[in-house]
Amino acid sequence: MPDVIYNSATDANAPAHWYALQTRARHEKAIAARLQSHSLEVFLPFHRSARTWKNGLHVQVDMPLFSCYLFVRSTIYDRLRILQTPGVLGFAATTASPTAIPDSDMEMMKKATENCKAEPHPYLSAGDPVCVIAGPFAGLQGILTRRKQEYRVVLTIQAIMRSVVVEVSEFDIAPLQHARSHAGYRIAGDLSC
Repeated sequence: MPDVIYNSATDANAPAHWYALQTRARHEKAIAARLQSHSLEVFLPFHRSARTWKNGLHVQVDMPLFSCYLFVRSTIYDRLRILQTPGVLGFAATTASPTAIPDSDMEMMKKATENCKAEPHPYLSAGDPVCVIAGPFAGLQGILTRRKQEYRVVLTIQAIMRSVVVEVSEFDIAPLQHARSHAGYRIAGDLSC
């Protein structure tokens, strides 16, 4: 069986891609600093969050926008070194190998987080059961659908076996399992959350 030979010329010519790294909880900043010290390009977006300490003090803290994740630009030869970094759990993957994130998507994310106030939001996809948490339909539950760039919720009235689709803002809906944690929702018959 032939030995694997490390070729620094090949390493220098290997293409670098962006990858999402899964990390231990609350280790994102330390891991980002360690990877940067190894001359790797790292992107860790933050959002401002209001916190209350045990002594009652209210403070604004910078929290990772994507809890337990950060982004790193690396070559295939950097993967082992990255995985050996304390606190790194692995590369995010949709297949057996790490999934590269297109440069255009990363640039869009960088611009969006630099120019806008970004906050975490539960991941929603078409077909998910959701609860409307704000607006005129607050308290009702349905199935999320999309039409072009618009979010819509299909509300079903079981008693008359009819459904209606209403357009909603993505900020007015929450996944059904998280919907009860929002204060102020309205109970409305068999459609309520």
